[in-house]
Amino acid sequence: MTFTDKTALVTGSTSGIGLAIATELARAGCNLALHGLESAADSREICDRIRDQFKVSICYFDTDVAKGGACRQMIERVRTDCGSLDILVNNAGIQHVAPVDQFPEERWDAILAVNLSAAFHCTAAALPGMRGSGYGRIINIASAHGLVASPNKSAYVAAKHGLIGLTKVTALETAGEGITCNAVCPGWVLTPLVEKQIQARTVRDGVSYEEATKALLFEKQPSGAFTKPADIGSLVVFLCTEAAANMTGASLPIDGGWTAR
Repeated sequence: MTFTDKTALVTGSTSGIGLAIATELARAGCNLALHGLESAADSREICDRIRDQFKVSICYFDTDVAKGGACRQMIERVRTDCGSLDILVNNAGIQHVAPVDQFPEERWDAILAVNLSAAFHCTAAALPGMRGSGYGRIINIASAHGLVASPNKSAYVAAKHGLIGLTKVTALETAGEGITCNAVCPGWVLTPLVEKQIQARTVRDGVSYEEATKALLFEKQPSGAFTKPADIGSLVVFLCTEAAANMTGASLPIDGGWTAR
């Protein structure tokens, strides 16, 4: 399948998993709508690098996805500025760690807004255009924490569980229309968010970075290795192909055995 006539919006795509997904889609020939909160200079550098390497068209949006109306406006702008919206990857996410009874209310609200509600608003706004073209791929980047829980991550776990529920409902409502909706559930990936957790362990436990990393991995991920962002990108590309046309409503772990326990 050629992606040269397709445009993908990847939210939170200027670093980490989102940037890797965008890069692999561009490698497959897909035009991109990138999204992030980078400075003008940094966002321009990212866009220019991908455009020059893969010869694809790129638009950039700095939308605050914590606001539902802004999400819906971004979808309309993608259609206007980029020509179409064929693939939507809901990836943007934030994190905060604290016990339930100490979890700040404003952090709960922010995590639910960015990690869950943004995906709802973007999906709702994208579906009419996908139905009109008879093709659409919606991929929600959930987490192993969408399938199982961990202490001190109530908002993140709740949001990711909710995202998997949204995935299933969207899949049912679009079945047979040329549109699929699936969730990808990474385990530990060495992103800036995980880096912070490793650094916090070095302070809390008084251990080296290497020791903290090993403890983090083997606590959850039997493989003892981080999932590579590019591998998540490759899985997303596969879900956009005709080979995956009858895969919908699935929650796909890429977690080194985390959720197999």
